[in-house]
Amino acid sequence: MSAIDLYNRPSADFNAKVERAIALLREQAALHPKLTQASSLGAEDMVVTHLIHLAGIEASVFVLETGKLHAETLAVIPQIEQRYATSVRVFRPRQEAVVHFVRKNGEDAMYRSIELRKACCDLRKMEPLSRALEGHDGWITGLRREQSNARADVAEVVQEPARVKISPLVDWTWGDVWHFIATHDLPYNALHDRFFPSIGCEPCTRAISVGEDFRAGRWWWEQESAKECGLHVQPEASPLVSSLERTSA
Repeated sequence: MSAIDLYNRPSADFNAKVERAIALLREQAALHPKLTQASSLGAEDMVVTHLIHLAGIEASVFVLETGKLHAETLAVIPQIEQRYATSVRVFRPRQEAVVHFVRKNGEDAMYRSIELRKACCDLRKMEPLSRALEGHDGWITGLRREQSNARADVAEVVQEPARVKISPLVDWTWGDVWHFIATHDLPYNALHDRFFPSIGCEPCTRAISVGEDFRAGRWWWEQESAKECGLHVQPEASPLVSSLERTSA
């Protein structure tokens, strides 16, 4: 049974959510013309890439290739490039930093402490992210409030110190995501068919069992409150109100 068979369950206001997401992207593109999408090559990001296409806006797509991604994840990149006739920008960690970290702490450092795991995330994700975002005044993500308690209050548009962060799927359900994928026949990560709803680096991701939380397979040896890599933890950021929210208020 495929992920589409399992999860394709749209909410009653699915069509309205799609329209709102496209309108939000167009609005923000007009305000911030230098946009880029951060794609983890998971289901949500495939939806966002296609929404950008439907909105008709200019936005590049980048991937943080940590050196620890699953082969199934990397296999999605050429599918995106073929579907949208674009080149996905790939950013890798500084090799010398990786070599130094592994020599000092070992390949299994992430399992020994939260501090070491976050240090690994910093050099494999955060530093490349800073390079990926250079020259852009906004970035687009696939964050959803339903994904975890830590993301329950995520806003559609957040003003960060250097740029805005746009998340058009904040109120989408997992069923909405898969209905959109099915409706538009989008390519997706094969790991989703093997009970990997949230996909990160191979050493830090496992399949989940029936009844487990959406992100239970990410850093499963840690407490729930620690389960972020830093990409979406921005204490200095401030939520903004889009014109769409002002209109609907």
